[in-house]
Amino acid sequence: MKISTLTQYLEQLAPLSYQESYDNSGLIVGNPQDEIHKALIALDCTEDVVDEAIQKGCDIIISHHPIVFKGLKKFNGKNYVERVVIKAIKHNIALYAIHTNLDNVLGGVNSKIAEKLALENAAILSPKSHLLKQLTVYVPRTHVEAVRDALFEAGAGAVGNYDQCSYNTIGYGTFRGQEGANPTIGEVGVQERVEETKIEVVFPAMKERAILVAMYAAHPYEEVAHTILTLENSLHTVGSGVIGNLPAGMDEMELLAYLKDKLKLSVIRHTKLLDKAVHRIAICGGAGGFLLSEAKRSGADVFVTADYKYHEFFDAEDDLLIADIGHFESEQFTQELLLDIIRKKFVNFAVLLTEIDTNPIKYYS
Repeated sequence: MKISTLTQYLEQLAPLSYQESYDNSGLIVGNPQDEIHKALIALDCTEDVVDEAIQKGCDIIISHHPIVFKGLKKFNGKNYVERVVIKAIKHNIALYAIHTNLDNVLGGVNSKIAEKLALENAAILSPKSHLLKQLTVYVPRTHVEAVRDALFEAGAGAVGNYDQCSYNTIGYGTFRGQEGANPTIGEVGVQERVEETKIEVVFPAMKERAILVAMYAAHPYEEVAHTILTLENSLHTVGSGVIGNLPAGMDEMELLAYLKDKLKLSVIRHTKLLDKAVHRIAICGGAGGFLLSEAKRSGADVFVTADYKYHEFFDAEDDLLIADIGHFESEQFTQELLLDIIRKKFVNFAVLLTEIDTNPIKYYS
């Protein structure tokens, strides 16, 4: 299939617009129209991973972390980033990254960790706002069904597990065409009064252009009266981290042993034990310290994340237990997640997991 067939599907699940501003998710190397036959999945795209792709005949590498975060001005091979890009281009291997956009969706990276821990009622820890907009458009009665259906087809009116959602108000509109107008109803220079329906729909901000195109195509008026508002509402399926409940409570030492077993950990850095039962767990794969206050507000007994600095451990303030499990360790199951996602959709496409341990941190014990 074409690269674009695969990437467009992945971006339906984790839209690029959901990535953080500093990120560089998406197709980094490759032509979207090129054909691919076999993919290699890795957490990081290193030189060893590219060599593995060459050896196994893979023509695309799908990694969680982007190999390129900042602009590259020269390609001299002076560092591992340049060498990876040069080698990938030389061997016609596409590089695709699905990073914070996959972190920020329910069913993504953090949900996979929650699944490994068998958490119940998992939900986004810190939902994002300003991702939804509301469209109001006024339509003559003769075209209400056509316009509404066009909006639904373009992606408007989807709310959670519901679609084709709209609110409709019956009224009438007035207008008078000036010189140069070509009114669908009435005559130039004469005020018209037309029975109309006000249609209101909510939609993801990233679909605005497609929805407006569909609206204009289906609406009969020369000038379409409409309003678009950005909503403060949080989108409960998009945001940072996940929080959920253990099937049964356990004490803190049991919890640490449980984390070590279920997440295949060799070491856990943690704050002091508080001698209380653990029921509710907040999770953020990778560097999640910025979510500590959200974890506390959400009633978490334990915050599982990575990349905590020395002084940041004091911020627990004895409110909860912080468990730093390591960056690679917290995101390692992303590879398994991507494998399952792609195999379920593209059953005849070859997908492999890397055999390379790309964790740059080693432990001496």
